[in-house]
Order: sequence, then structure tokens, then C-alpha cells
Amino acid sequence: MSGLSGLDRVVYGVEDMATSRKFFADWGLTLIRDEEDIIVFETLEKAQVVLRPMNAADLPAPIEDGPTIREVIWGADSQEDLDRFLAGIDGKVETFIGHDGMVRTIDPNGMTIGFQLTLRRDADVKGVPSNPYGMPLRVDLPAPVYERAIPTRLAHVVFFVSDLEAHREFYIEKLGFNITDEYPGRGFFSRCVKEGTHHNLFLLETPDKKKGVNHLSFGLRDIYEVMGGGIHFAKCGWDTQLGPGRHPISSAFFWYFFCPGGGLVEYYADEDYLTEKWQARKMAPSPEKYAEWAVADGIDPVTRRQKLRKVKV
Repeated sequence: MSGLSGLDRVVYGVEDMATSRKFFADWGLTLIRDEEDIIVFETLEKAQVVLRPMNAADLPAPIEDGPTIREVIWGADSQEDLDRFLAGIDGKVETFIGHDGMVRTIDPNGMTIGFQLTLRRDADVKGVPSNPYGMPLRVDLPAPVYERAIPTRLAHVVFFVSDLEAHREFYIEKLGFNITDEYPGRGFFSRCVKEGTHHNLFLLETPDKKKGVNHLSFGLRDIYEVMGGGIHFAKCGWDTQLGPGRHPISSAFFWYFFCPGGGLVEYYADEDYLTEKWQARKMAPSPEKYAEWAVADGIDPVTRRQKLRKVKV
């Protein structure tokens, strides 16, 4: 039923606007608005990251203390798709009209989400393929070395939730998202499209964290950009949480950094592409399911080698 096509905008309430501005500029986003109480960045696809002071009176209520994501906006590719989606959720969820005329609702976690005609446009860039055995895809063309990353899209958003089953009913049964894969009783990956990349929403219930943002992921052109972008971002002075590495569940390459807006941000590329034929898998969560491999503490941008971990004896 969905009719939605992806993430259009994520709004942060931040503690320090200047620090957050530098962070997302270094991250590779394009600055399109820079004012005292609002800063707007965009990806190459024109999806937006919005920064607001966390005490701004017109921000939606936070779902956790401190800086965090305050609103998630989903887009539909046409007015017809948007109208069909809104008609489909009418009577299923309680909606309201924001000051900007957008239809919004609140999920069981307390997160405000909205729906609009998409801002996104196809980016005029192409990734570079690898050369698997017996099927050379990159011919007479060396793989690039990226000096930095310029994120193409908002890939997915991940939240800790306090009631996984309530969120399954809300997003899957009422909004029409599709489950891609799941950890029964722990979390599920979902996509708002029938055919597309592995997930654009992952919800996770854990005993340690009841609700809040885990991370916002940015899709890059290819795995080479993940590596070049991560090294550049580390050189800018920002701290790695984990990466580079590879997720078996989506096949994607990743690199996570701590974010002053709350939670983490992720460089992400080469994920699985799924159709209606895909059968959702159920699997027990484990470190091996999360990361086939990962570099602890990132890569030092000077030596281009793994950072040496300081171990207390």
C-alpha cells in the first residue's frame, strides 16, 4: 500500500549549532540555508538534513534527552502516490496538519513523522563497479581514490524502540512498509517500497536502550567512496565508532562516526537490491550477523593504517 519512495528530510535538535554545522559540512553535504536558528544541508539527491537548536519552541517533542533526531519526513514520487498513501492510512493512524500544511503523525515511540511530495531527484553521478571473477564490469578503467565523500542519498534511519510489536503494527500493518529481514523479538529491517534497496528503516528493541536514535545512514556511490570518505572525515578530527566494515544482512560496506546531533552517522554503499520476490529472513542476532568484519577505531588518515588501540593492562 505504502506509496512512499524514501527518506526526504531528517530534522535534528542540536546543542551546538556551530559544531553540528561543521560536522555535516565535513561529512560532505551541501549547505543550502544558514541562519541562526536553522541550518539546512542536502545530499546529491536533494534529501535534506535540518539542524535546529534543541530548545526551539516549534520543534516536535524529543523522544530522548539531549541532542537527537526530532522529525523524519518521508516522500512520495507523485501527488497521486501521496494522495493514495494518505487515503490508505486515513482512520488507521491519527494525523494532524503542521503549520506548513504537511500531514504528520506520531509513531509509538513518540517520533513525529511527516509525508510530502518528494524533494528528491536522481543524482547525476554513477558508482564504479568491482570486477568479480568471470564477469569484468570495470574495463580499461581503474577504480577511483576518493579525496572525500559527497553523500548521494539518505539511505536509512535506525531507532531504539520500547515496544517492537507496536511499531510492527504501526509501520507494517498501518503504513504499509515491507519487512525485509528480522531478528524475532529484537528488531526488524523494513522498506517503504516493494522494490528497492534493503531497508530505509530499522527498529531495534534492546534491554539497555528503551528509545532514541541509533544512527542515520548516508548512501554513497560505491565502496571506494566509503573508504575515501571515512579517511577524510577522520582527518577532519571526527571520531570513528566502528568501521570500515561489512554488514552480512544487507551486504553493504559501512563506516560509523559519532554525531553531535545524537547517535551515529554512517557512510554506506553496495547494499542488496530487492524485489517483491524477496522472502524476509528470520535470524538470531549475533556479532557475526551484524558485521562480517570491521576495523576497530577506524583508519589513521596519516599512515592509512588501522589506528592502534590503547589497551589498559
